[in-house]
Amino acid sequence: MKIDLSAATMSQLPAERSATQVSNTVATVSQSTTADRTTFNSDSMSVHSLASQALQTPEVRQGKVDEIRASISSGQYKVDPGKIASAILSSTDE
Repeated sequence: MKIDLSAATMSQLPAERSATQVSNTVATVSQSTTADRTTFNSDSMSVHSLASQALQTPEVRQGKVDEIRASISSGQYKVDPGKIASAILSSTDE
């Protein structure tokens, strides 16, 4: 999975406010001469750090692939047809 941070902007983030919050904000701004400011420095840093970690993670978990390959080679890998059918059916519901 790849994460493209260059395409994400603050305008794309959901902004949910109730009517009370919006009207209170409008009243506060109109009553005062200075507007409030909000910065997202710590959140932005956290997102950037997590995105960097995600981008450094390999798309293929080679250890898991090797483990399954060894199980198949030794004949120990067992497939449950019921689980496979359930997974196929649940993936088509989306």
